[in-house]
Amino acid sequence: MTRPTFAWNLPRNQARRIERRMEWLWILGLLLAALILFLTNLGGLPLRDWDEGTVAQVAKEIWRAPPESQRWLFPTLWESPYLNKPPLIHGLIALAYSLGGVNEWTARFPGAILTAISVPLLYGIGREIFPYRRPAIFSALIYLTLLPVVRHGRLAMLDGSVLCFAMLMIWCASASRRDLRWSLGVGIGFGLICLTKGMMGLLLGTVALAFLAWDTPRLLRSAYLWGGILLGSAPAVAWFAAAWWHYHQEFIGTGIVDQSLQRIWGEVDEHGAPPWYYFMPLLRSFPWLLFSLYGIRLAWKNRNWGWAKLVLVWSGIYFFAVSVMVTKLPWYILPIYPALALAGGAKLAEVWHWPSYRSYPRAWTIVLALLTVGAGAASVYFCISEASDHSLVVIISAVALTMAVAAVLVARNDQQFMTILFWGMYVSLLLLVSSSHWLWELNETYPVNPVAALIQRGTPPGEVVYTSFDYERPSLNFYSDRRVIPATNQELKQRWEQASSPYLLLDANTFKQLDLKSGHRLYTLTQDWVLLSKEKIRANEAVK
Repeated sequence: MTRPTFAWNLPRNQARRIERRMEWLWILGLLLAALILFLTNLGGLPLRDWDEGTVAQVAKEIWRAPPESQRWLFPTLWESPYLNKPPLIHGLIALAYSLGGVNEWTARFPGAILTAISVPLLYGIGREIFPYRRPAIFSALIYLTLLPVVRHGRLAMLDGSVLCFAMLMIWCASASRRDLRWSLGVGIGFGLICLTKGMMGLLLGTVALAFLAWDTPRLLRSAYLWGGILLGSAPAVAWFAAAWWHYHQEFIGTGIVDQSLQRIWGEVDEHGAPPWYYFMPLLRSFPWLLFSLYGIRLAWKNRNWGWAKLVLVWSGIYFFAVSVMVTKLPWYILPIYPALALAGGAKLAEVWHWPSYRSYPRAWTIVLALLTVGAGAASVYFCISEASDHSLVVIISAVALTMAVAAVLVARNDQQFMTILFWGMYVSLLLLVSSSHWLWELNETYPVNPVAALIQRGTPPGEVVYTSFDYERPSLNFYSDRRVIPATNQELKQRWEQASSPYLLLDANTFKQLDLKSGHRLYTLTQDWVLLSKEKIRANEAVK
């Protein structure tokens, strides 16, 4: 890549002012676009299982606890030590609760804000590693319009925050090549990752150090670099030391081994998968994955450049690491998307400067045409199906139109296809997050809000409820503010007969099968659920 030359000459001071102004305009513009996309309709849908419900509940217990309890430092889940993850994001959500109350919007707000900030941070990385601005802009726009990043960045989970802190670390690592004072930021970013997802910091820290070792190996011999890293990560080291002192061996066994290291060689919570598992989640990043693959090939051809080294190290090390891990979840792959965005941005910037006689790869037209056909067929299907939804039809139609116009422009060798893709994908994602479809996992099982309201009406605060449902739902626990524990039919019947004051949440079929007779029973019916208790019905109460 070569830096383009200006067609005019300006005094040096004036040129610097214009350059600084342009930098700030792009940073603020990207941040504003990200905030609109990540905050629109943020609280419009209930929290989902699993991580959202769990994270929100841990934050609620921090918010409720008195400051002297140190719950913000040593959090709990249903009054038991919570050793799954460090408490940084849970504490930020608790702070949001104190300002805006306990609801979906405040639970998701800290993660959404941090993910939005990661967009201009990626632009900053691009400005450090690319010789001119355009590939940095294209990379940030690709990252902004990636469906997996937008969806998971809006959730009350930890992964959007990890993206932000990882890019802070990589940005500072890139900047430290020209000024060692930035190494303090490397340590801060590393420490924030460790305070969010524990051992994930070691993997992403390895990416940063491997990049420096390949690109600027002299930095690894600098005491200033290592001093900055150690100083920046001191808060994380202090928390891990405090947790070990507080929990003793339980923290090592549960918090470090079972919840972090065990995922490398063992299957945690039945989430094992083969090494090729993440190829399917990556397909959700189309159409940008198409250009990212070409960008990775471009990076390999130009691997003597700093940007190419970062792309290859970041994507290669991270993808290999998560692929060989036995435990796999769809959101584990998220930290690879900034590297893919940088690769795609580099390729599009190169194509932007191609001469007019040079044709674009035919595969681009074919893939975009196939995406057009697929999106068009899906739009027609949802339009004529019995469960048609006009908002979903509009969203998919917007995607189909974007792909169709881009395919035509690529076939005509018109570079404006990039503008169409950026704008069309942004509008399509904005339509998606404005609808009720951006969190499609909520359709996998019954809605929790009506059942949670039923539990709150029919049980005393803090009471444990046993249910006939197959597994425990953290979102139901959060909304009902009670622990709802699954049990077999035999266990449910035994509790009803032996416990003095049992509370059972049964689906309609199980209710009929068990035929519970003994004692007074107060039951409340919804369409599908029955809440049973042996409490005697008072005279002024009616059985619903």
